[in-house]
Amino acid sequence: MKLLLDENIPYRLYKDFPATHPAFSVNFMKWNSLSNGELLKAMLENGFEALVTWDRNIEYQQNFKKYPITVFVFCTESNDYKVLSPLVPKILFALKKGVKPGPYLISI
Repeated sequence: MKLLLDENIPYRLYKDFPATHPAFSVNFMKWNSLSNGELLKAMLENGFEALVTWDRNIEYQQNFKKYPITVFVFCTESNDYKVLSPLVPKILFALKKGVKPGPYLISI
């Protein structure tokens, strides 16, 4: 599954994902100025299947029937790399089990 790391996710977190789940950042894709809706549309147009974010409000702001994207939402006190990196295995486990479009909350 091709993953996109939102602007609020440390760039270097992409290295924590294996080649079977390549991760790219919003910055890498040059999509920094896109609104959430525009971002989800750009993701679909470019073959992304999941978004990794720290934005806890995205699940209330977007219609996931319109955008069939899986969204992994980190629910942590900080979006620091040292906090988020240990949670990547939870995302990988969810991907292995199979995920559906919509939000998945990832916490400690």
